[in-house]
Amino acid sequence: MSWSSSGEERAINILRELHAAEDELVGRAVVMSDGKAGAIDRIDLDDLHGLRISISGHEGRWPISTVKSIQS
Repeated sequence: MSWSSSGEERAINILRELHAAEDELVGRAVVMSDGKAGAIDRIDLDDLHGLRISISGHEGRWPISTVKSIQS
């Protein structure tokens, strides 16, 4: 396997995991560590922070690591 195809495979795996996270989390209710709450509207991939989420009713995007709880 060449470097190029290895890099392409990694990129495809990252995108596959991003789409899986979207399918699993978008629409679920969350409470953030700062008390904000709402449903996850969108998930983005940020090169500095990893997964970031947008929450309905709140402006901005937060690292997934700041989620305190997610509706089961």
